[in-house]
Amino acid sequence: MRGDVNYAWPTAEVAVMGAKGAVSIIFRDPTEAENMEAEYVEKFANPFPAATRGYVDDIIDPVTTRQRICADLDILASKKQKNPWKKHANMPL
Repeated sequence: MRGDVNYAWPTAEVAVMGAKGAVSIIFRDPTEAENMEAEYVEKFANPFPAATRGYVDDIIDPVTTRQRICADLDILASKKQKNPWKKHANMPL
């Protein structure tokens, strides 16, 4: 995804859709879906599994957000990025 730094707050939901909608699709029975929603949130719809897999660099407290962003912007201000050479450019149509 080419993001330099990816943070999440502890209350973030890192998922394509909300837990209620996902559980209602996975479990067609409404009573079973109600029981499984909390388990789904615990396993998938929080930032900790994403951090374990490397999609999120760190889980930070909301109070420290401004400090972390300012520090990272200072570091990234001198970043030089080189894209690989491309043999062919986009053709004009």
